[in-house]
Amino acid sequence: MRFPPARNNGKVTSRRVKVSCSLWLDATGADNYNSAVMRVVFFRRARLLSIAAWALTPLVIWSCGNSRIVGKWRTSGAESQMVWEFSNNGSVLVGDVPGRYKFGDQDRIKIQTPFSTAVYQVKISGDQLTLQEPGGSKLEFTRITEAQQ
Repeated sequence: MRFPPARNNGKVTSRRVKVSCSLWLDATGADNYNSAVMRVVFFRRARLLSIAAWALTPLVIWSCGNSRIVGKWRTSGAESQMVWEFSNNGSVLVGDVPGRYKFGDQDRIKIQTPFSTAVYQVKISGDQLTLQEPGGSKLEFTRITEAQQ
């Protein structure tokens, strides 16, 4: 990109200004030319920063949502107490059946096993976990601590 040389009382003056690593622009001492160069540099860097921020946002949201569910949970109720174990890497063990889980929007979780796929509404309050199917049954769990194992 070249800027026209400035005229100062009939004399042509020009000087070179280094803007980035290897980009040289001819610029004059006029304020409007320098401010134009600075705007170009600023907007390039601002655009790169915004792209990086948008790329990292899903990772931050994903990591915050999963950390509370990780661990072992025992179903509530006297008839059949089964242990579900959620891992950091997205795997779940439902009793002895391996599977995968993934969080969605609006506090939903999808759990896939070789036998079925289910979507639940998740509610975690302290050591209590509730998984409720939309318009359906509710599963309630209690966290198993190290002392209880």
